[in-house]
Amino acid sequence: MLENKVNANSNKTENKYENLNYTKYNYYEKSTKEENKKAFDFAEKYKDFINECKTERECCEKAVEEAKSKGYKEYHFGDKLEKGDKRYLVNRDKGVVLFKIGQKPLEQSGIRIIVSHIDAPRIDIKQMPMYENGGFCYLKTHYYGGIKKYQWTTLPLSLHGVVFLKDGTKVNIKVGERDDEPIFYISDLLPHLSQIQMSGKANDIITGEQLNVVIGSMPLNDAKKDKIKTNILKILNDKYGIIEEDFTSAELSVVPAYKAKDIGFDRSLIGGYGHDDRSCAYPSMQAILNAENENTVMCILVDKEEIGSEGSTGIKNKLYEDIIDEICLAMKCNSRLVRGKSICISADVTACYDPNFPNVFEKRNSAIISCGACMNKFTGSFGKSGASDASAETVSYIRKIFDKNNVVWQTSELGMVDIGVGGTVAKFIAQLNIDTVDIGVPVISMHSPYEIISKADLYSMYKVCLSFFE
Repeated sequence: MLENKVNANSNKTENKYENLNYTKYNYYEKSTKEENKKAFDFAEKYKDFINECKTERECCEKAVEEAKSKGYKEYHFGDKLEKGDKRYLVNRDKGVVLFKIGQKPLEQSGIRIIVSHIDAPRIDIKQMPMYENGGFCYLKTHYYGGIKKYQWTTLPLSLHGVVFLKDGTKVNIKVGERDDEPIFYISDLLPHLSQIQMSGKANDIITGEQLNVVIGSMPLNDAKKDKIKTNILKILNDKYGIIEEDFTSAELSVVPAYKAKDIGFDRSLIGGYGHDDRSCAYPSMQAILNAENENTVMCILVDKEEIGSEGSTGIKNKLYEDIIDEICLAMKCNSRLVRGKSICISADVTACYDPNFPNVFEKRNSAIISCGACMNKFTGSFGKSGASDASAETVSYIRKIFDKNNVVWQTSELGMVDIGVGGTVAKFIAQLNIDTVDIGVPVISMHSPYEIISKADLYSMYKVCLSFFE
């Protein structure tokens, strides 16, 4: 009897101290069947989104379409605003700002902001791209963002973008997504002749200038020279009115023609192109469209993050500061006070721990698949160089929101200290005197043509955004 009492007391003591330890847990270990169904249903809509929207222009167009269906109206600088107003602003067809004016005074509550990027690594077409060689017609390319170039060969590719004709007419191009359309292709060397190629560094296996896209091989016999190229130009002219000079005023890209698909017998994972960062952009967009908010909330979908957030469509553009100033002006508020009271989630993906490559991760501080959306207090490189590094106060504030709303989340770094290198838009938002922290979906094979995420983590990201707005 005495032994049993001791054991019973011992168990109580163990249980008492058990809660002192932090343990990540798999989303599905504690979720209900109802929650799992919601996660899987959300994933189906997300797959439709990334299948349809493979460029920032297409994402922007879809966001505006959905915003309009929820009663959002276009905003123009100088417009009057009232509490309850729902507005959208488009930046050069490559980015969009959605915002709702809340009931709480702006100078007291600030604005709750989520920023995601809708550009993704890809291969862009050069301005004078067409040439003929060895029986083929090609397009010359210039890759966009950080890619492993060898991953982009021997894939089915689709062509997306816009061409402005000599008279200014805008032509939308989207070829290779439907089953009845042709695809495009970048060749690689056969193994039998690749001894020299394979002896080099991985970065040199395929060079940037070798990423040439095959677009045809049939000659136009009536042409005097470049018969294959001329035949392709004839096809383009007949269908779109394009002449070769029009490529100088075009923005064209090739992206994987693959569709997003479930991965695994349990269908718990999603393979697809552009999870970075559309797995965060889509949840943030849906959250603001569905949120019942008292605070003023804003969702920014932005371009150019993959190349440093530069240019007129990147987050460095003063437009995003200007729109906050304009909202404050319309609501008769001091924008400096409002920015100081505001808080932002930089919704960007993070590296997921990959058991195939454990030597680049510090597992205790890595994102684990299906353990929820992941907070990165800082990114940067080596000694936190280039990082925003969110304050403990900011993390505490976000943590309370998540705990109150039963959000499954975790924390991580971007790989080992002397190995991990990466950045987000967080530091640019923080420069506006807005507390900012990175939170996003863990991704396997990031920046590849076909990345992997968990449906649980995707849905957790939606709950992150919704609870933050509400």
